[in-house]
Amino acid sequence: MKEEITKSKLNITEFSVLEVLYQRGKQTIQQIRKNILISSSSMTYIIDSLEQRGLLSRNTWREDRRVIHITLTETGNELTQKTMPKHHEVIDNMFDSLSPDESETLVHLLKKVKNKV
Repeated sequence: MKEEITKSKLNITEFSVLEVLYQRGKQTIQQIRKNILISSSSMTYIIDSLEQRGLLSRNTWREDRRVIHITLTETGNELTQKTMPKHHEVIDNMFDSLSPDESETLVHLLKKVKNKV
């Protein structure tokens, strides 16, 4: 996966941010951080970097200007659309040896760990 992601000149964390936004739409920084499990300071750095590269944008919420939503730009969306099929193929190949029960157990365990953070 890392090899495929670096072809797009992204690191794993940057790709993870784009993936969350691609799959879930606009998110706050805290929502993104919870999905990829990194520190707040690292999250700010990654968001700044992706914004400078024109892949995402920050938008204040009209009802509460303290809330900032992050969204993919057109360029970010195009890049993510281009890389997602290969990413899904790699993921599918990694886990195709698991039975349905094993897959379900893995998902359950990963959610349990994620909820603890």
